[in-house]
Amino acid sequence: MMNNLIPRRSLADEVAAQLQQQITQGKYKTGEQLPIEPELMKSFGVGRSTIREAIKVLVNSGLLRVQQGLGTFIEGTEGIKEPLSQRLKRADFNDMEEVRQILEIKIAEKAAANRTEKDLKEMRHWLTVRKQSAHNNLLNDCIDADINFHTAIAVASKNEVLADLYKAFSIQVRKYFLISFTDTTSFIKTQGLHEQLLESIKANDTKKAWNTAAKIIGHRAQ
Repeated sequence: MMNNLIPRRSLADEVAAQLQQQITQGKYKTGEQLPIEPELMKSFGVGRSTIREAIKVLVNSGLLRVQQGLGTFIEGTEGIKEPLSQRLKRADFNDMEEVRQILEIKIAEKAAANRTEKDLKEMRHWLTVRKQSAHNNLLNDCIDADINFHTAIAVASKNEVLADLYKAFSIQVRKYFLISFTDTTSFIKTQGLHEQLLESIKANDTKKAWNTAAKIIGHRAQ
């Protein structure tokens, strides 16, 4: 069973999110100069390094621009180019978990239709590691094996966009799992369902793969 602990975002991510909200709500206009670092430090109650990291995040997203010797200016909210990996770092846990669940069901269905023998071998390997790690209460190894198992399913879907999305989500998912689980009990309980999922994919049974993936997700939510 997963605990309802939600990992804290870094201070820089939190400041970046608040600044972005202020900009999108009109507190700062396009072309306007952002307050200088000491003012921002006082406003948010954080240090200089945190402010600089937050500004870097928003510069990378296209929301701010830095002019050497002049200051930091609002670039505008149109066409923000925030990388997905950065967006996921400040994502709400429940939002991210919901999207990941949708992905897992779809990739299971697609994998059942498109998997190769090589894909099955990769899935079987990680499922074995998952089982061994779970019974030895090796939490880190178990989480890695679980994520690698589902990533192998994503690859087997033969949809590169789905696979890339799942891989991007998995980076943050691992961090959440490390906080949400204190031991491998939940992994032991769901081992049978994961083995059923592998068998349905092996049998090219898309409906059963979909339903089994949904059962795994339902167990996590308990």
